[in-house]
Amino acid sequence: MEDTDPRAQKLAQDLVKSQKLVNPEIVLFALPSSALPEALRGELALNPGSKFIDIGSVKTKPLLDVSRSSLSPTKFLATHPMAGREVGGAESARADLFQSRTWVYMPADLQGSPVDPELLAAGLWIIEALGATPVAMDAAEHDRAVALVSHLPQIVSSLLAGQLFLGESSDLELAGAGLRDTTRIAASKADLWDEILAANAEQLLPLLINLQSDLSAVVQALQNSKSIAAFIEKGNKGRALIPGKHGGVAREYTYLPVVIEDKPGQLAALFDECASAKVNIEDLTIEHSPGQFTGLITLSLSQSDAQILSDHLIRSGWKVHAPR
Repeated sequence: MEDTDPRAQKLAQDLVKSQKLVNPEIVLFALPSSALPEALRGELALNPGSKFIDIGSVKTKPLLDVSRSSLSPTKFLATHPMAGREVGGAESARADLFQSRTWVYMPADLQGSPVDPELLAAGLWIIEALGATPVAMDAAEHDRAVALVSHLPQIVSSLLAGQLFLGESSDLELAGAGLRDTTRIAASKADLWDEILAANAEQLLPLLINLQSDLSAVVQALQNSKSIAAFIEKGNKGRALIPGKHGGVAREYTYLPVVIEDKPGQLAALFDECASAKVNIEDLTIEHSPGQFTGLITLSLSQSDAQILSDHLIRSGWKVHAPR
């Protein structure tokens, strides 16, 4: 395991008890795309018999770089796990980071030549061992898709968070989950995203222009005291298009609010009740203000599980409110 930052390298090695390998069979690159050509040259010089996997956010550029190198394109597997966090480095590592996430891979190079079967098999083993679902795409298709579902959201989140400087500190004390949710990825590293967005500018620019057009239309409508309900409704319909896990049909959850006391063990006790009721919790949110004696837990379940759990918790004396 090697990193350009010695501190990050030492922490990562200590976390996984990693030792430097001699003549590794497979080398995995987790680095900015601009660093790939130099890293590839260095690794080829040290380990000429190795095969390579990368996990960068843009796929056309690294495949192009490989085609210009001395490495056979068949020994390079381009992949991209659709998972990550707004903070980087080993400090943010999580064992379940890739669980139930899509992991895209390119089974062929830019000219359509298939990746070495042994390398492809090893790559698929890594993906599935980490709990992700492999999805085959070509590089152009991938870059077009991530411009919409990853790169555009990053820009929107960053621009929104940048507007917060216009407010007073007392204004921001009113912030709720909506603002936190929509600006979470604004905490991402600026230099890394600057490079990602530049590398995929061709696919990203048409989306930004369309967003700019919609934003201008909203401004004009508000200036002329016209309704913007159509934009909100379009957003409702757009969000409904987001599929469920692994590209399946989107799940419609029922949300069950439960008020709990602010004292140790309450959340664990609630989970124990869920286990006793034999229901599956898909997601949850917690709302609690400092100094408040109670908190609100909203559980996401199927409609039938929500009713089962609601009845169970009420019988057990919990403060449960009507599901929605």
